Amino acid sequence: MADNEAQPRGRKHKPKIRARDVRGAKYLRNVMKLLRPLRAHKDCSNRKLHYDEYVAYLLLYFFSPIVTSLRGLQQVSTLEKVQKELGLPRFSLGSFSEARNVFDPTLLEPVIAALLDEATDAGADPRLAALDVEATVVDSTMLRAMPKMLWAFWRSGNVHAAKAHIEYSLLKSAPTKATITTARRPDGHVLDETLCGGKLYVLDRGYADYSLMADILEAESSFVVRLQHNAVCKDAEERVLTAAARRRGIVSDRVVTLGSKTKPALREHRIRVVEVHVPSRKSGDTTVLLLATDRLDIDVELIADLYRYRWQVELFFRWFKTILGANRLLALSENGLTLVVYCGLIASLLLSVWTGRKPTKRTYEMFCLYFAGWAEEHELEAHIEALPPAIG
Repeated sequence: MADNEAQPRGRKHKPKIRARDVRGAKYLRNVMKLLRPLRAHKDCSNRKLHYDEYVAYLLLYFFSPIVTSLRGLQQVSTLEKVQKELGLPRFSLGSFSEARNVFDPTLLEPVIAALLDEATDAGADPRLAALDVEATVVDSTMLRAMPKMLWAFWRSGNVHAAKAHIEYSLLKSAPTKATITTARRPDGHVLDETLCGGKLYVLDRGYADYSLMADILEAESSFVVRLQHNAVCKDAEERVLTAAARRRGIVSDRVVTLGSKTKPALREHRIRVVEVHVPSRKSGDTTVLLLATDRLDIDVELIADLYRYRWQVELFFRWFKTILGANRLLALSENGLTLVVYCGLIASLLLSVWTGRKPTKRTYEMFCLYFAGWAEEHELEAHIEALPPAIG
């Protein structure tokens, strides 16, 4: 181009999405059966874009790398192939934007539960299956937000952020529930509002609040939580440790009275405190963990392992935001962002169901190549067959 020739201005137009750029009907058709009950949503009767169709398009967005925006997704809806093979209607940007503000995200929880039933627990610690409660890690991760998302105001300097509070099943190695709040909401408060029975909550020290721990017990659940080092403990019983436990870095196993006169919420309960020393491979320093639990019957090594397994949720956060791309916004409202995150959880579970293993970057990329038309079905199946067996 000559130096004096005018350069084109403005944003470059993205190439149009063609029918051959979008595939995957075989995999999404089975999902549509699970989504069908959403059609009964109270706000579906007078709409052209129904709840199940809205979710199907969001799943198509997650598995089609060529679709990077809402306008791109709207263009996909105009393709005859998509309309015919998936039975999805064409939608307008206005109807899609309205849908994310009226549909109830909690109605997706039965879909997640159904996929969890299908997901294999191969490779999980067999001791988790033997528990009489569901071992569940609870933690949160930040989601970037735009300045126009006024509900997500975080701190001065016009900084906005949301927070996804995730419940993660250690047995299934999969997410089970999400709650979206502003980044300013304390993690413990959100968990206190969503407690249910029959769970063993595995928590980091940000949740080490005696009142919260008492509420967990009142909800007929249990906990393993890392205490702050200034926790007030009055010893009642010292338990004998095996040589195997000591080799694992477990220093003591005590039954105590936890709390003080100013923090009496747990003083009526017998609480077990397990001290674990974890050496650092890099610095050579030792991290001291004080793990509190109400379960006096669980093997002390399993208590230590449960907290170690807590890091699975951190790996999931990295997968969820960096690889799956759930940190990209398709909604500005709190309700709409909750819908996007729930559909991201469903996409993660689908990969587990389709492959029988935890989702990985390579496998996700292979599915994306298939959905984009670059990989054939037999190549995708060969990739799944070649995956290493799940290892606990």
